[in-house]
Amino acid sequence: MILKPLILCALLALSGCATIGTDFVEPVAAANPGWRHASADKQAARLPASWWTVFGDATLNDLEQRAVRDNPGVKASAQRLLQAQAQMGNLRAALSPSVNLSTSVANSRSSAETSQGLALGHRSIEGNNYVVGASLSYELDLWGRVKRVVEAADAQALAAQDDRDGVILLLSAQVAGTYWQLRGMDAELAILKNALATRGESQQLVEARFNAGLTNELDVARARIERGNAEADLHEVQRQRNLLEHSLATLAGVSPSSPLIAATAKADLPAPPGIPVGLPATLLAQRPDLASSVAGLRAANAQVAVAEGAFYPSLTLTGNFGYASESLRNLTDSGARQFSIGPLALSLPIFDGGRNKANLAMSQARYAEARANHESKLLTALREVEDALSDVQQRQRQGEVQAQSQQAAARAYLVAQARYERGLSTYLDVTDAQRSSLNADRAAAQIRTQRLLASVAVARSLGGGWTQQAAEATSAQASR
Repeated sequence: MILKPLILCALLALSGCATIGTDFVEPVAAANPGWRHASADKQAARLPASWWTVFGDATLNDLEQRAVRDNPGVKASAQRLLQAQAQMGNLRAALSPSVNLSTSVANSRSSAETSQGLALGHRSIEGNNYVVGASLSYELDLWGRVKRVVEAADAQALAAQDDRDGVILLLSAQVAGTYWQLRGMDAELAILKNALATRGESQQLVEARFNAGLTNELDVARARIERGNAEADLHEVQRQRNLLEHSLATLAGVSPSSPLIAATAKADLPAPPGIPVGLPATLLAQRPDLASSVAGLRAANAQVAVAEGAFYPSLTLTGNFGYASESLRNLTDSGARQFSIGPLALSLPIFDGGRNKANLAMSQARYAEARANHESKLLTALREVEDALSDVQQRQRQGEVQAQSQQAAARAYLVAQARYERGLSTYLDVTDAQRSSLNADRAAAQIRTQRLLASVAVARSLGGGWTQQAAEATSAQASR
């Protein structure tokens, strides 16, 4: 009797001595010394967790908070995370023995005409049966196959968490980008409203000169055309702004039928903030999609080990202990005790037609595919950062040149207006100068908008201020 517990303890100890498969080695990030299009003073810092606050806009901050809280896509990703964590808990249970408690009450009567009844003199056996017991079942993880299954589940749960964080990052970037496009439309609306008022004054002036016989009907027609074009452009920009507001409301998780943001009369947009970019080698730790890809690699590596485990024998231990009695009052007597240890079942694959070999080859191919896909994602991430940084540089230079063009166009309009009033040129020169000045003003506003969008793209491509957390620490947050 003493040997049985010793054997059991020895088997339990052996179950943790070996682990099949190879341990996962995380891929190495890019070894580039720095970003090609980043200035040297932006290499070391890091964005805050709420990265959009670097823009210093209270309305944007409120929209971002509402979107993270109310967007249905974020809620769906949180539920996917809960599913992955529940699956992880389910598979982790395989590391522990399974113990079940059972009770039963039965009344039975045997036949007097069976061989047993004949042996008893044509008598039947009848009575009650009361049973209370517990059963044990445990797979001894001699080769570490179950540990690899749990490792794969842990990695998949972590990947689901990173995917949820990626959804939040993409959503916050979409909200910021749409918001600055909308504010860019507000700036253009202010420019067009000012231009429309100017066109109206010019039309009145030309009509007055025509009534006094100082100009011709062609100038009047040109003034009316310019005013009509400015008004048509105003309606077109308002249409585009409405679409952006509807999109922004949807991202924030509210109905687009309700007004979300009132238009502002300001024609100026803020200067884009400086985004700290860090180093290429830190990109793996800053982007949730890359972290999710690494977690998927870890899971695929563990699945290869699980497939290898199918070639090894499996050992399962079962046992039970309890009491059984015909009378309820005698159920706890020592004579009513019953127990069994075993069987200790050994299962060894001998012939499976090549099934295990095919499963192993499939797992290995899946891991190789996941590794290649990860390398592709890493290159894409590096390209996205360089694209965004290049846009920041070129948009800044474009804005500087456009500012000079804007000043020259405004000066040309003043000169053309003065020459026309003195009778030194036709109204055609005024309309051309008006059109050039309006186009320059609108182009300047559009470039300022694009500079803000480029800053948003830089923040998104760097992963914002994302920091990976342990999968277990986010379970409560995901359930909210």
